[in-house]
Amino acid sequence: MLYPLSYEGAPVQCTGFAPALSHRGPPTPACQTGPMTLLIDPPLWPAHGTRFSHLVSETSLDELHGAAERIGLSPRAFDRDHYDVPEHLHRAALDAGALAVSAGELTRRLRASGLRVPARERPRRIRRRLLSAWERTLPGHPGIGEAVLADWDGAGRHYHTSVHLAEVLDRLEELDAGATRPEGETRALRLAAWYHDVVYEGVPGRDERLSAERSAADLAGLLPAEELDRVRRLILATADHTAASGERLWPVFHDADLGILAAPPDRYRRYSQAVRREYAHVPEEAFRSGRARILRGLLEDGLYLTGTARRDWEPAARRNLGAEIAALEDAR
Repeated sequence: MLYPLSYEGAPVQCTGFAPALSHRGPPTPACQTGPMTLLIDPPLWPAHGTRFSHLVSETSLDELHGAAERIGLSPRAFDRDHYDVPEHLHRAALDAGALAVSAGELTRRLRASGLRVPARERPRRIRRRLLSAWERTLPGHPGIGEAVLADWDGAGRHYHTSVHLAEVLDRLEELDAGATRPEGETRALRLAAWYHDVVYEGVPGRDERLSAERSAADLAGLLPAEELDRVRRLILATADHTAASGERLWPVFHDADLGILAAPPDRYRRYSQAVRREYAHVPEEAFRSGRARILRGLLEDGLYLTGTARRDWEPAARRNLGAEIAALEDAR
């Protein structure tokens, strides 16, 4: 976990956030400006003795969460990019300014807005794939993998979920393509990915220490001592991605963990919004100034350590960070 990057946030339309309606729910905006771009489809989907519609925004999740609060929707009705609206609240959504459209039009417009969350970014949809990856990494111990995965998707997480875990594992594969690496090193990299944010309470340094301790407790006796120590060192190094590390595997792990910075613009925006929700308690002005300062420092220091990431990822990452800095400063 890179804590300075925990202040990553796409610009919001308001000057701050009101508290979340529950510890599981998203923050709600303290104000709303600009035209409403809410869409709702017909109540066609049966469940729990009623039928449900989908409520979305073409502009921002902030607009969507604010509308949901006014309509009276539970935070538990939020599912990544939409709210499930029971039939008895459909009229309230229309009264709140939502435009009635067909299910097909809603899906097309949500996708065009860039706010559509694809299946690969939904923990429930990637669970089976991740557990298969765990079995390949540490065969015969499925219970450990299931317990670790449950912690990744615990309450209060928005970015640091199993989606982040899956993306780090995918980037490790990409960076290692064609490389010849001893089996123990490959396993250490992948287990470090599984454990590097298994504890996430938003406390710099402490989270990494507890995550490393969790890996040692779970994996003791299952790995050679030297291999387990490498897992622990890689996890601890993520407390500060700007620090040097003597671990030979660190450049690959560092770049895989920060590969999100080079994501396509739509994914980068969803990522930064999700991390912002994890830090909704940070005042907006403090967030913007601190975030812009950190991003400028990253651009000055260089983002990646491996030749592959520098060549293939750094140009896109610099565009993403530069655009976010400009947006953060324009909003101040």
